[in-house]
Amino acid sequence: MKDDRHSSLRDAREDIHTASDVPLTPQSASPAYRLAFADDDFLCRDELRPVRLQLELLKPQLMLEEKGIDSTIVLFGGARIPAPEHKDSARTPRLADLSSFYDEARKFARIMTEKSLAAGGHDNIICTGGGPGVMEAGNRGAEDAGGMSIGLSIVLPHEQAPNGYVTPELSFNFHYFAIRKMHFLMRARAICVFPGGFGTMDEMFEALTLIQTGRMEQVPFLLFGKDFWHEVVNWDALAASGTISDEDLNLFRFVDTADEAVEIIEGWQPASKRTQIPGREDPAQA
Repeated sequence: MKDDRHSSLRDAREDIHTASDVPLTPQSASPAYRLAFADDDFLCRDELRPVRLQLELLKPQLMLEEKGIDSTIVLFGGARIPAPEHKDSARTPRLADLSSFYDEARKFARIMTEKSLAAGGHDNIICTGGGPGVMEAGNRGAEDAGGMSIGLSIVLPHEQAPNGYVTPELSFNFHYFAIRKMHFLMRARAICVFPGGFGTMDEMFEALTLIQTGRMEQVPFLLFGKDFWHEVVNWDALAASGTISDEDLNLFRFVDTADEAVEIIEGWQPASKRTQIPGREDPAQA
């Protein structure tokens, strides 16, 4: 990370080396003697959780700023969706069928990255969860276009390495799901949700809730795979029951292809300039 300090005070990193280069005595060997910020055992105490939360918020923020990234296009989607060339090894026939969305995610990311590069490369940077499946497809599409992309990984019980298409300097790892979600949404100019499981639905519904409640400004919110999403979520039943408003069905659009998604994003207007998302005049027919 670039050091932009404007201080005459001694660099803390220098003191890490200095503090370790002392004679070994009972005092210097004691955990109490370790510098607090260089003491992993201390930083991992329960009482230090607020500090760890702040660190996970700050590290990606500062590094993204240093890369000049102002906004992102977020891709959520299933880690288990295979690339079409590997669909024969999918765990179910339905999952094999969903492999077509790997190609659509890759194509969409490539197109949006090409447009980003043409505009200077600071906006609409592809951002995924850094894993396999749809996430890999998004990062791969950005690489196809010669651009950078972000991966926001999360430590899981069975840890997997980030996919090989994430820009290495923009490959982040998180302990806290909540901070990871903040980084997904803080810079999002559009949110694209592909077929997925619990994790994808968690991300989708949290983002929709923030928009519904006015805690996040409305952005293009695109659900790839109309048939999939109508099958797994009864959207109209939610509205009919009154647990959401009819107008809430206008917070998102269904698309099936990358080209449809690009067209909607390019034709997007702020909420103040429209009453409904184009093409959703009748939510029940969408």
